[in-house]
Amino acid sequence: MSAIEAPKRNARARALLFIGLAAAGVAIAWSAGAAVDGDRFATNLALRNLPPTLEHPFGTDWLGRDMFARTLKGLSVSIGVGLAATAGSALVSLLLGIAAAAFGKTVDRWITWLIDLFLSVPHLVSLLLISFALGGGAKGVAIGIALTHWPSLARVIRAEVMQLRSADYIRISRRLGKSRRWIAWKHMLPHLVPQTIVGAVLLFPHAVLHEAAITFLGLGLSPHQPAVGIILSESMRYLSTGMWWLAFFPGLCLFLIVRAIDGIGERLRSFVDPRRANQ
Repeated sequence: MSAIEAPKRNARARALLFIGLAAAGVAIAWSAGAAVDGDRFATNLALRNLPPTLEHPFGTDWLGRDMFARTLKGLSVSIGVGLAATAGSALVSLLLGIAAAAFGKTVDRWITWLIDLFLSVPHLVSLLLISFALGGGAKGVAIGIALTHWPSLARVIRAEVMQLRSADYIRISRRLGKSRRWIAWKHMLPHLVPQTIVGAVLLFPHAVLHEAAITFLGLGLSPHQPAVGIILSESMRYLSTGMWWLAFFPGLCLFLIVRAIDGIGERLRSFVDPRRANQ
């Protein structure tokens, strides 16, 4: 092993280790929250307003509900909504990228116009409108995020399609009489899938944060669900009374989950992007 290759291999090993640990942490938070029973954070007025203890690591709220159980459940809900929304955005972006490659310049111009149109409108405003029109809830928020977060990834995939069009093996396939659709599905799709996966992972933290944001504003998930945005919104009324743990621990957990997912995406991109991989 040369002196130049050794640091690169060590960096890749560290990146893989981080990806594995971060993915395991997110999976554990999701599964643990999904397994939490509703009785764990049921109302118990005898335990209300307790600070963090060994029995209640995140303390209890003004109704005596265990904040650790509520936070785990809220994280699970946010991750689930984020996964559904990210999958929808990635699918829309990939289909538009394939359409730009398969149906010629006219369709490509319409796709470019559509991407520019959605990018010209602040997606948080569009998200609020779509979510409100669909009646809110997990379904409305997931659809709203999916329909507003695809343009940036679609632009990346379209740029990749433009580069692939000039590749030698694509030109050879055209000269051999292969159709645009055949080239798109057989040659371009295998190259676009890794970019789509990395882009989806990078979109994931934005989806989680925006779900929490509009839920915090009261236009997202139902107040009866223990989502992180609802927990943070409710805790704002009690911070002045010294109950700091109501917002601190849920906010910290949300931050750690988002940073972990973002870190996974950045390290995956270093494997997919040749320029970053050689640094």
